[in-house]
Amino acid sequence: MSSPADSVWERIQLTCGDITAWHGDAIVNAANRSLLGGKGVDGAIHRAAGPRLTDECRAIGGCMTGDAKRTGAYELPVRWVIHTVGPVWRGGGRGEEALLSRCHRRSLELAAEVGAQTVAFPAISTGAYGYPVDEAARGALPTVADFLSRHPIPQHVTFMLFSTAALDVWRRVLEELKQESMP
Repeated sequence: MSSPADSVWERIQLTCGDITAWHGDAIVNAANRSLLGGKGVDGAIHRAAGPRLTDECRAIGGCMTGDAKRTGAYELPVRWVIHTVGPVWRGGGRGEEALLSRCHRRSLELAAEVGAQTVAFPAISTGAYGYPVDEAARGALPTVADFLSRHPIPQHVTFMLFSTAALDVWRRVLEELKQESMP
């Protein structure tokens, strides 16, 4: 018989791939504060969505680190893009963990507001912002599991990781967290 904790972990999936090709309700964009596109996943999402995404983001007027904003998805195979601004890694002693956790929680809150059953996240802040992949996994996964334990939607959260090396790290951390949560 599975415990409630088991069912929460079953709602989290890890995979390697292109988040702009993922089919579901919402994807999360690891955005910069302007929300106008940048490098990495942010630029890829803006290119794939087309210029109307940038127009809508321009009208929003930006986003603070740790917060999130929701837009349409335009040419992407999802209904919504949730833009969140992750922290720049400065060694871990400047509130980075709390900000990264807030990014995930705010993104899930916005997804739940519109009834998104499925959401895909990239590894927020692990690219140009320099957040260590293992530290990002240790911050993101418990936050998402906690949210899912308290809310029926989204039903499933996928982390779309950028490399097999990153996927291996996230899988290891996920297994460790599952073991820690067992009674």
